[in-house]
Amino acid sequence: MSPLGKLLVIGFGPGDMEHITKRALDALAESEVIIGYNTYVDLIRPLLNGQEIVRTGMTEEVSRAQEAVRQAEMGKKVAVISSGDAGVYGMAGLVYEVLMQKGWRREDGVEVEVVPGISAIQSCASLLGAPVMHDACTISLSDHLTPWETIVKRVEAAASADFVIALYNPRSGRRTRQIVETQSILLRYRDPQTPVGLVKSAYRERQQVIVTTLEDMLNHDIGMLTTVIIGNSSTTVYDGLIVTPRGYQRKYTLDATEQALKPHQRLRTEAEPWSLGAQEDTPQAGAAPTMPAEPSASGAAVATQARPQAMAAVQTGAAPASLAAEALSRLAVGGKLPGAANARWSGQAPASESTAGTAAVAGAGATSGMATGGFGKPALFEVGVSPGVGNKKFTARQMALLAEVAGDDGELEYTPDHQIVLRVPCADPEELVGRLRDERFIVMPIGDVFKVKACDFCNMEKDDAVPVAEHLQVVLGGLQAPKETSIALNGCGMACYGAVLEDIGIVYRKGGYDLFLGGKKFGRNAHAAQPVAEGIPGDQITDIVENVIAEYKEKGHPNERFHKFFKRVGVVAGFRHEDAPATVEVNAVCGD
Repeated sequence: MSPLGKLLVIGFGPGDMEHITKRALDALAESEVIIGYNTYVDLIRPLLNGQEIVRTGMTEEVSRAQEAVRQAEMGKKVAVISSGDAGVYGMAGLVYEVLMQKGWRREDGVEVEVVPGISAIQSCASLLGAPVMHDACTISLSDHLTPWETIVKRVEAAASADFVIALYNPRSGRRTRQIVETQSILLRYRDPQTPVGLVKSAYRERQQVIVTTLEDMLNHDIGMLTTVIIGNSSTTVYDGLIVTPRGYQRKYTLDATEQALKPHQRLRTEAEPWSLGAQEDTPQAGAAPTMPAEPSASGAAVATQARPQAMAAVQTGAAPASLAAEALSRLAVGGKLPGAANARWSGQAPASESTAGTAAVAGAGATSGMATGGFGKPALFEVGVSPGVGNKKFTARQMALLAEVAGDDGELEYTPDHQIVLRVPCADPEELVGRLRDERFIVMPIGDVFKVKACDFCNMEKDDAVPVAEHLQVVLGGLQAPKETSIALNGCGMACYGAVLEDIGIVYRKGGYDLFLGGKKFGRNAHAAQPVAEGIPGDQITDIVENVIAEYKEKGHPNERFHKFFKRVGVVAGFRHEDAPATVEVNAVCGD
């Protein structure tokens, strides 16, 4: 083992203890630290024996990888867990990416072992029958990290090539359109009665298995825990099971005890007229291609099966290579083909030469922009702006500037944090920030930073605490935090802006400041912050808050919220944590 420690990136399969590999069990047992998503930690908890656990929620994969690398570099054996296989939409790639950013090398860096597991396409297929017996692919419909245009191209390509398709992350609470659009694409290439399997929570307590069709699949519940397996043109349903033939029936008689082809004859070219070797031996240049008894895996064959117009094109003598080239062009220009090619695909009369050329150029230009993405366009710049810590009033000039900056391509979003989030393509962020600050905006980064906010001090009539708020903004506002953290100040004992519900709350009353730590504003187990001190003098409150922040920055885990940190360490800046009253425990998966 490297003296730096070891990273064990473990795929533990679908979640049932009977389907985890022996190596995965051994790797968990030898690890000192277990790092994983909350639900996954709960699934394997019976296998743990006192290891340190770092658990985080959804969208916090990067922090898990960073923390794993950090602890391994300290000499610990660290297990990073994924359900299914760690190398299939799991944590393996991200761990390597974090290491690559640090300049890691195999010969002298942290040792890494990726422990394979059973992926969802395999576990779900076993419950459905044998749907993945032929060429197959997996496509994630989550567009949080992958542009939707890219996903559409992959679905189009897989559908046209007659792959069996396993859809991961098909739908969530917020992502509802993706599965609908995917079905629409597939129906352009596949029979509406194509068998589809929906498996939810494979090999877990709430397992659900449904056999349906491509046409009816959306009439069933599909969520984040569902894997959708879509058959190809030869997939069938028998006695409630989905089976995709491998192709043996082309060469063998499956109900015969004696085969017509002897073993030594079965791999000869003449026994496989559909093979590349047979085509090379008997060229048929210029001849109209004949359709096989079963659609082949070629894109042209599937497209002609799904589109009568394309079949007509074959019959009029268009070569398969030409059709394949048209199919690629069709994908490249977002489904639009110029001239006679478009007529063959769509059944419409061909446009004039000049019109076709214009359409092609326009289509290619639009596609070029999508393909280059961030390379060909300015990056999307995101920043929070407000007219002041306590000031809630925007001037007309400020609003006009925001409208000008956002333009047609940007967007403005008002938030509960009394600021507007500006998102706009921007090639020069520094120049933009300068313009905003010239108009007397407070400009704040978005993400895991410390945010200082305050009430309006009763329209600035109770402004005794304004200097403290402004000092905290200057010193702490925008600093990087383990997790987004709110520091809220209310200017009187009414606390009508709810500072006591925030991560760190400060309430000014009777010439002193009351301090509250560890509020949890959202969730079924939300609670107010714990009152830790009363009547702190004005010349001491900022130093005390800065000490709390410094300790949180130093000792907090990445993505660890302040209230969890306060509970874990027990004492922060001399203030002791006390448990909030018992609340309802909820651990539900509800989207992304």
